[in-house]
Amino acid sequence: MEIRTRSEQRKKNKSIRQLIRLGLFSMVSKMVVTAILLGYVYQLGAPSLSVPETTVIYSADGEVIGEQHEGQNRHWISLDEMGDHIKRATVAIEDRKFYDHHGFDMLRIGRAALTNVTAGSKLQGASTITQQYARNLYLTHDKTWVRKLNEAMYALRLEMHYTKEEILEGYLNTIYYGHGAYGIEAAANFYFGKPASSLSVSEAALLAGIPKGPGLYSPHNNPTQSYARQKLVLQAMLDTESITNKEYEQALNETVEPDAFRDFQGKRTAPYFQDAVQSFLENELGMDAATIHSSGLAIHTTLDRQQQQIAEEWIEKEMAGPYDLQVAFVAMNPANGHVQAMVGGRDYQESSFNRATQAKRQAGSTMKPLLYYAALEEGFRPNTQFKVEATDFVYDDGRKTYSPKNFNDRYADDNVTMMQALAVSDNIYAMKTHFLLGFDTLVNTVKRFGIDSPVSANPSLALGAADVSVIEMTNAYSPFANGGYGVDPTLVTRVVDRNGNDLYVADSHSERIIDPAYAFIMTDMMHGMFEMGLNDPRSGTAVTGRSLIHLLDRPIAGKSGSTSHDSWMIGYTPQLLTGVWVGNDQQLSNLPSSNEWGLYSKRIWAQFMREALADDLILPFEQPPNVTSVVINPINGKLATDACPVQRTSYFLQGTEPTEYCTDHLDGQSGKKSEPIEQEPTRFIDRFFKWFD
Repeated sequence: MEIRTRSEQRKKNKSIRQLIRLGLFSMVSKMVVTAILLGYVYQLGAPSLSVPETTVIYSADGEVIGEQHEGQNRHWISLDEMGDHIKRATVAIEDRKFYDHHGFDMLRIGRAALTNVTAGSKLQGASTITQQYARNLYLTHDKTWVRKLNEAMYALRLEMHYTKEEILEGYLNTIYYGHGAYGIEAAANFYFGKPASSLSVSEAALLAGIPKGPGLYSPHNNPTQSYARQKLVLQAMLDTESITNKEYEQALNETVEPDAFRDFQGKRTAPYFQDAVQSFLENELGMDAATIHSSGLAIHTTLDRQQQQIAEEWIEKEMAGPYDLQVAFVAMNPANGHVQAMVGGRDYQESSFNRATQAKRQAGSTMKPLLYYAALEEGFRPNTQFKVEATDFVYDDGRKTYSPKNFNDRYADDNVTMMQALAVSDNIYAMKTHFLLGFDTLVNTVKRFGIDSPVSANPSLALGAADVSVIEMTNAYSPFANGGYGVDPTLVTRVVDRNGNDLYVADSHSERIIDPAYAFIMTDMMHGMFEMGLNDPRSGTAVTGRSLIHLLDRPIAGKSGSTSHDSWMIGYTPQLLTGVWVGNDQQLSNLPSSNEWGLYSKRIWAQFMREALADDLILPFEQPPNVTSVVINPINGKLATDACPVQRTSYFLQGTEPTEYCTDHLDGQSGKKSEPIEQEPTRFIDRFFKWFD
């Protein structure tokens, strides 16, 4: 029997009290340290969840036509938009206690530590979803204790400041699924061509298994390992009661076939158009390229995918000839300036230079409608006549001479009306008009029609000796088609940020810049290029659109133009305006004349217009109330009689229509020339006689 003295008992009690005090001190110290640590972590604030997101470009009908990103293709979606299957599959395989822990699963950490100490490796395989999310957002994937400590700190901050739903949403939008796809929406689109919300249980299980090793478990790289991992995920879902036995069996028996491997740079519909959109965002809206590519913007454009396809197909068909030529094409809605199709060259892979927006080429005779519009404002009429003959024009107080020629040196050597001169593209008539109006008149008119490229006040401007872009020359015809309103070429209608806020909305406001009556009269005259009745038998010159007449089936107007290195065609209906340029980039001297390949631009234009408008209503151009119509002989501009072999309904401003009847074809009068039509005394007449003097 052991007998303890009081002294021994006191010593023992003292030791126990010391142990208790030490335990209490240790516990309090740990609590204080923990509190200090948690307080420190908390005061650091909520870490940013911002990650690069893919910018998506949409066509006018809301279809994706392109994607831009800085190496990480990611489309951020809310947790509700993901569907339940991928959420349950991910939690089941990655972190079953996700909703119970505060960033760490101590049991998993202990188990992994024991395993790795035994194996002699560093800690691995114990990270929760929160820890993985922290690593993906802020850290590298180096397996070091320093990285693990930082990971823990960030995981604590995430858990303190965000809900479990926010963390899971961020994780599923951030994790890498292989082949450049970041986030579940990009992965679902890449592997299955569908949104994440449409994934089946089996598809979700396959995708949930990839992040553990994207190179190892990608069904494209290693289908055997991928499907084995998928079954493991399905078993985990069953074990956690995320799915029923019935759903489990159905998922196992479902055949999952990922789409064929696709480049994840996004679709490249209309690449020249997309480049023009990029230039607009950078130059007009002041966005830098990095912001555009990684901010998750939604860029809504004006592109009509059907019209774009029609344009590309006809360009390929019509330009299959032997010449080394390039092409530029722009189709617009003249009512609002929306660019609906754009081609900047024959092959984007060979040359990304956009000839529709970046190249400047001489406009040729497509400048003449602007000249004749200015003439109408100065008192000209569609039946105003000039004698067309070989002419030397003297200017600059007699110091300079300009001697233009007609095509093939053909001249009527007789009076020609303005409507016929435009239809056959007579240069002498245009030059006489230009000299009478004064060079500055056309310069000011060109600017008024929205052409910003610099032009010079010289004789050759009337024949298109001005370097302009295809898009601005095409857009200059918009007021003719829409009743006189000036519009700006528009490629982007709206830019939306990742949170759904509008960063830019296009202004649809337009102002009337020309008289609608003269716009309608010009449209009527520009229809003349497709009327064989306006051929000039005196010079043997035919209307410039004669080869296209069989392709046109609706009210339409336009003007062609050419230089030795350029071929143009611009034309429109009330709902569609299209401009086409064909030529050689280097303007090579050894290239055959445009006479040999000039039909390319016209045929591309006509074939496109016919097919693009095939299902649209045939609309007339709206006639203003102050415009009247009369039937005239287009050769001499007088009112036609039944004896006139050629008759044409033409339009005039009320009060300016002709009143004298043609007598050239009446009995006994067949050889008689008509007298010149008298004009009211205006400033134009004063300049007319001064010029002839």
